[in-house]
Amino acid sequence: MEIKSENACFGGVQGVYTHKSDATSCDMTFGLFLPVEAQDGPVPVLWYLSGLTCTHENAMTKAGAQGWAAEHGIALVFPDTSPRGDDVADDDAFDLGKGAGFYVNATQSPWSPHFRMWDYVAEELPALLDENFAIDLDRQAISGHSMGGHGALTLAMGLPGRYRSVSAFSPICHPSQSDWGRKQLSAYLGNDENTWSGHDATHLMREAGFDGPILTDTGTKDQFFDLLKPEAFAAAVTERRQQATLRLQPGYDHSYFFVSSFMEDHVSFHAEALYA
Repeated sequence: MEIKSENACFGGVQGVYTHKSDATSCDMTFGLFLPVEAQDGPVPVLWYLSGLTCTHENAMTKAGAQGWAAEHGIALVFPDTSPRGDDVADDDAFDLGKGAGFYVNATQSPWSPHFRMWDYVAEELPALLDENFAIDLDRQAISGHSMGGHGALTLAMGLPGRYRSVSAFSPICHPSQSDWGRKQLSAYLGNDENTWSGHDATHLMREAGFDGPILTDTGTKDQFFDLLKPEAFAAAVTERRQQATLRLQPGYDHSYFFVSSFMEDHVSFHAEALYA
């Protein structure tokens, strides 16, 4: 693992690191904020998964999460959104290929050699962090924005017992029924829609739910509202009688101005679960 940068931040350290990934068969970069409490022992960790076209850097520099995490003594992990490199398959469209991993393990050519973001986020990166940093993997929570909100919800429900809480900003809630999903899931996983269900938050909510609290925020002026389908997820939550707070925020769009406006709420929400 190579240290790309480490900067003092709210009493702790905001670092950026690169390592060779076995899961994605390429070099991967991630951001990690460690609060000052990490100097004395392992701290709970909040994962933040970013959206389409983003890297590890977007939320790290725009979300304003570090200050709130420092108040609660929580580490923040900012993974990349896809594999990178000259040998990694890509597409001319912004919503497929690099920057658009959708947090799945691809099974189809040309994506399958590198696009294994589920394994990267769920298995490889946690093990790397556990080996090198003072984080407590018994106290994990997960959040994300847009495509990352999709990833946060599906990982939380797909890995029972892993995360104590899950939240999302403008999540893609029903990708199997959205143009932000059908295109990518068919490309990465093939045309058999039965293989998509484990990566659809609405389906997972109906079938499994989540053993813990859920918080989502979506702006009423989100320019992608129809692609996100929050109403489908809300219906599934109601059907299951799932513990959840699903909020529509008047006047907000899909941008990081929206994310940063409600980041304090989300970090505090996770802190309550992580320190319960």
